[in-house]
Amino acid sequence: MMAAAVVSQMRMGTRRAPVLWLPLSLVAVAAAVAAEQQVPLVLWSSDRDLWAPVADTHEGHITSDMQLSTYLDPALELGPRNVLLFLQDKLSIEDFTAYGGVFGNKQDSAFSNLENALDLAPSSLVLPAVDWYAVSTLTTYLQEKLGASPLHVDLATLKELKLNASLPALLLIRLPYTASSGLMAPREVLTGNDEVIGQVLSTLKSEDIPYTAALTAVRPSRVVRDVPMVAEGLGRQLLQTQVTSLAIHPPVSYNDTAPRILFWAQNFSVAYKDEWKDLTSLTFGVENLNLTGSFWNDSFAMLSLTYESLFRTTVTFRFILANRFYPVSARYWFTMERLEIHSNGSVVHFNVSQVTGPSIYSFHCEYVSSLSKKGNLLVTNVPSLWEMTLHDFQIQAFNVTGEQFSYASDCAGFFSPGIWMGLLTTLFMLFIFTYGLHMILSLKTMDRFDDHKGPTITLTQIV
Repeated sequence: MMAAAVVSQMRMGTRRAPVLWLPLSLVAVAAAVAAEQQVPLVLWSSDRDLWAPVADTHEGHITSDMQLSTYLDPALELGPRNVLLFLQDKLSIEDFTAYGGVFGNKQDSAFSNLENALDLAPSSLVLPAVDWYAVSTLTTYLQEKLGASPLHVDLATLKELKLNASLPALLLIRLPYTASSGLMAPREVLTGNDEVIGQVLSTLKSEDIPYTAALTAVRPSRVVRDVPMVAEGLGRQLLQTQVTSLAIHPPVSYNDTAPRILFWAQNFSVAYKDEWKDLTSLTFGVENLNLTGSFWNDSFAMLSLTYESLFRTTVTFRFILANRFYPVSARYWFTMERLEIHSNGSVVHFNVSQVTGPSIYSFHCEYVSSLSKKGNLLVTNVPSLWEMTLHDFQIQAFNVTGEQFSYASDCAGFFSPGIWMGLLTTLFMLFIFTYGLHMILSLKTMDRFDDHKGPTITLTQIV
């Protein structure tokens, strides 16, 4: 079916055959990364073979500015010199899922012209999640590559322009409708934008002008969470209460030749002898954070955080992770071997074996704590005077791309309290139904009846 072809296309990042469409089930992945400033980018051209299939990408992959340039360079060097940039105020990959044609039903689609353009285009490329910074510099990048200043046009000026296939031209078309319009429904907004795209492409087709077109947005239209760096760790927290205002700070990043280890938490608190200290402001967004002792290789990684004068002494926290290949799953998985607290020559070991996941992912958990009421994921073999709580914890030590977390493997169990309540209620109702059906089937009809020609049936009263 067309929907299956669409999902395959979106996961590969480029269209191998002239099928459509933007995702119908990719929203499960894209929603996890929507909170960070990422927008989709759709490219298509009247020339053939401008983009090769995108390889080595995984679910939740975010296209950076460097990666985007590797996709754009072949199109700008080998493709048409006329480039159209359709720029919308707000757009997210969920818009294609919510308002696109379901199962190929184009009559219900708000993107019929865009769908037709991708169907007929000899080559196209779809990037579900592009870093906001890369999109914000896209106009400047195209201007430098083409050597032409961007020309803001509308339908009227486009018909008056005399484009030349040999001369470069960068046409910037700001779509007149935005997703923030309060007077129009979202479907009407997107349909209006799609009609503008169709009219522009029809004008170019009538003049037989080769072109390369791009559709993207200034910012996403949907935000799942307010915390950008942990947005990919949503996992299955569908019933979690959203926090309306959270402090946003960058993650801790250990670098050698490139970023190797990323660590983030909304709140980082430790206690010694029941005296609690909040280390959040001393850890995140601090330029001179002491990471002495940290190291990284393909198999092992250690993030070491040292704090002077903490509880009147020097304290070091070490997150030790290992990356191993498991033949059963045929992939690499990472595990946090332990968390160590070094102070006054003594070492406290916390077992954190539940912090694990595929090495291409990060790990996220709402609470990683030694407190029983917070899940008790930090476990010591012997009683300790130290306690620790990490709220909205996220870490990644392998396959880090830039200073951005990959899609997160979440610690939340599949069976949430709501699911258990639903299952128990269903089982209870099923029990009542079964009992009632059993009672009905147990009813027996009378096997003796009165005969008016014979003696009457008498029942002996037993006193």
